[in-house]
Amino acid sequence: MKKMLLLAASVCVMSVGAAGAAETIRLRFGFETPQTDSQYVGADHMKKWVAEKSGGRIDIQLFPASQLGSGPDMLTQMRGGTLDMYMGGSGFFATLAQRMNIMDIPFLITNTRQVDTLLEGELGRSMLDDLDAHDMKGLAFWENGFRCLSNFRNPIRNVKDVAGLKLRLPGMPMHIEAWKILGTNPVPMPLSELYTALETKTVEGQDHPLNVTYSAKLYEVQKYISVSNHAYSPLVLAMNQKKFNALPADLQKILLDGALEGARAQKKFIRENIDKMLKEMAGYGTEIIPASEMDMKSFKDVLGDKVIKIYLEKHGGEVGAQWLNKINEVVKANP
Repeated sequence: MKKMLLLAASVCVMSVGAAGAAETIRLRFGFETPQTDSQYVGADHMKKWVAEKSGGRIDIQLFPASQLGSGPDMLTQMRGGTLDMYMGGSGFFATLAQRMNIMDIPFLITNTRQVDTLLEGELGRSMLDDLDAHDMKGLAFWENGFRCLSNFRNPIRNVKDVAGLKLRLPGMPMHIEAWKILGTNPVPMPLSELYTALETKTVEGQDHPLNVTYSAKLYEVQKYISVSNHAYSPLVLAMNQKKFNALPADLQKILLDGALEGARAQKKFIRENIDKMLKEMAGYGTEIIPASEMDMKSFKDVLGDKVIKIYLEKHGGEVGAQWLNKINEVVKANP
């Protein structure tokens, strides 16, 4: 009898342990930038916030620095369910949800007030909901930042200075279209290959937000950085749709709220540290061409509305036109 009671007690302990283990939902979250980047800062903040609010029921495991592959690789993994969450440039997602290409149109958004109003509001949610048709749940927009040019060939102050430049770009249609019009030779390439490509002069320049140029140490293999701020580049944080839908409603809300908390922490980090990053890159010996010395009108004059026309004809359609009108309204209200 005593042995039977001990056995029953042992079974009870094992059952409780198994139930406890089942309560922890582990989510694998991949992205391209290293731990020194703002994306890791935001992701780590989200991980801790979600763990606290869920009482430990959700454990987000972070995989930075392209550990799981390039951006397109991770996007495919996430849609297929082998990766739970992926964060990357909106242009990667726009290869599927084509209307999202609107975010890669140069000179459309010009300041952070516009960014936050648009992407944390109704329009941002509409864009994220476009991912539903592609096996993804859009959680939130994060910040890549305003893109700036760097290169080792010559200082860039106007559009003539980029003629023939072999420029690395992410594989985003609107970026490639724009830089072809501006006279460069675009070379699509993942971030994980970029440092070596610049070091070996396979490409001459690149355009990333300053915080990514800093965290990926690209300034070490670039002689000039031009603070052009020519396009705002958001990040999209998305999750495998089946995985999200399988969660209880309370955990779904915690993830959505946590994604926004992470975005805000990440934006705060970038915006508070960007001047420090520029100073450090200048201290390394990279020549900084400030925004005040950039003739961005020369770029705008060449582009005109050509990229917007391409977007509406190839990607946006009627809904894209509505989004464009809403963006223009916000831009006018927040100059």
